Amino acid sequence: MPLRARLSRLAPYFGYQRWTWVLAILATIVVAGTEPAIPALLKPLLDQGFTGGTLPLWAVPVTIVGVFFIRGLAQFINQYALARIANDGMMRLRENLFGRVLDAHLGLFTKQSASALSNTVVYEVQNGSTLIVQALLMLSRDGFTVIALLMYLLYLNWQLTLIVAVLLPSVSWIMKKLSKRLYHITKASQQATDELAYVVEENVLAHRMVRIHAAQSSQSARFQILSRKLRQLAIKATIASAAMTPLTQLLAAVALSAVICIALWQSRTTGINAKDVTVGGFVAFISAMLMLIAPIRRLADVANPLTRGVAALERGLGLLEEIPPEQGGGYKTEQARGAIALQDVSVAFGEDKAPALRHLSLTIHPGEVVALVGPSGAGKTTLVNLLPRFVEPSDGQISIDGVALAEWDLPNLRNQFAMVSQDVVMFNDTIAANVALGQDIDEKRLLECLAAANLQDFVERQPQGIHSIVGHNANQLSGGQRQRLAIARALYKNAPILILDEATSALDTESERLVQEALSRLMQGRTTLVIAHRLSTIEHADRVVVMERGQVVEQGTHQQLLDLGGLYARLQSRPH
Repeated sequence: MPLRARLSRLAPYFGYQRWTWVLAILATIVVAGTEPAIPALLKPLLDQGFTGGTLPLWAVPVTIVGVFFIRGLAQFINQYALARIANDGMMRLRENLFGRVLDAHLGLFTKQSASALSNTVVYEVQNGSTLIVQALLMLSRDGFTVIALLMYLLYLNWQLTLIVAVLLPSVSWIMKKLSKRLYHITKASQQATDELAYVVEENVLAHRMVRIHAAQSSQSARFQILSRKLRQLAIKATIASAAMTPLTQLLAAVALSAVICIALWQSRTTGINAKDVTVGGFVAFISAMLMLIAPIRRLADVANPLTRGVAALERGLGLLEEIPPEQGGGYKTEQARGAIALQDVSVAFGEDKAPALRHLSLTIHPGEVVALVGPSGAGKTTLVNLLPRFVEPSDGQISIDGVALAEWDLPNLRNQFAMVSQDVVMFNDTIAANVALGQDIDEKRLLECLAAANLQDFVERQPQGIHSIVGHNANQLSGGQRQRLAIARALYKNAPILILDEATSALDTESERLVQEALSRLMQGRTTLVIAHRLSTIEHADRVVVMERGQVVEQGTHQQLLDLGGLYARLQSRPH
């Protein structure tokens, strides 16, 4: 895709502030207009000041200070306007990206790691916007400066100025070739950076496992391979970027040498008006020519930050354009009754993989407590993930209160569920914010829910009570405390359907007792699906559903299934 087309994709985020753009462009034109004023001052200074002695002394400081005051003010306005455009655009793009992460189709999270997504939303947008601002600043300032200096040179001597035109196609060709290579290297560097960050993320999360298996050397080798790959790409990018400046300067030196030689030849040729060949005029022309080298060199370098910035922001644009949001229907209700029906439901995660569920049919009545039991891989977690549409069925029909899931408004559908799982997720926020997640904080109701979850004593011991920060994923709390905090969250939500996914499997006896008491209060009057292996969790269920290989093979009460002597009885006879 051409660079212009790639830049046009950024227009909705960086191009909507029209008046700020106008201000930036006008300020840039003023800055560029003052550039030829500096060599232009040399001509009267030399011809009238030193040679003729007719230049008023007061005019020198007034003119010089005035030019640099106007130039400085315009530069400040230009940089402020471009920074405002970049930061507003960055904020808008970043907010849209985070919004897409929140509502993206769940397939996104199987394709990209957490580190890659956070890198795209936070760092790539930051780096890309910063680089593009630098590029726009150079492009606008130096582009207008080159135009202003060329116009001044044409005014002084149009014949000599035509030689500068030789530079333009050569510089353009060099920039095009090297920027194309730099773009591909930048894309490869982004992928390598993601892979390196993912290795770090894995080793931080699995630090205990790495140490217990003495896997430091193998993990260090993984890191070194990716780190060296990233280093090689960085060196290649430096070579492509660094080659632009000397090649451009070499062409500029050739053209400048030719101009000086021809100017000297013109001054010696008979028939030229002596008034046109003055010391001041010649010095002004050479000064303007020399002043052209710096902006041309910077314009040659502009491809580097511009290409890298666009490549960085394109990852975010790809996330917005290629990852669709989740789709729901229009049906809404204040609170569902909790009747669940699955009819001939199948789920397959790939053609080369065995189905997670196969033609499963199950009906759950409002307020019923159903325990899902079965060996690992039977499809229990897949089944409960179907209900809030975390997983989509390959075939069959699922309904709640007789309404198909696809017809439900998605936020309203998920508002009917509360979930407590073995892997509790807490945010680095207060106890109150974690319990009231997604809802307004009602302190009275919140304290009641904490008490019902057997957390009242724990909260009272905290220095700031419910306003105490729990830290990163509440890691300073015990497993039982984190589970009870999750139960308090479910109580506060007061949803009609409850999903318990092995909520007590990793707890000691005392913690399990406190959690079980809290769960008993939570389950009252709610349709509940329980995934568990412990007998204490499932023996009081209204019905036990036994699953194997994605199908329901047995149903009944705990005692009925034990008397049946089938799969459930065999599972319960195994040591836990």
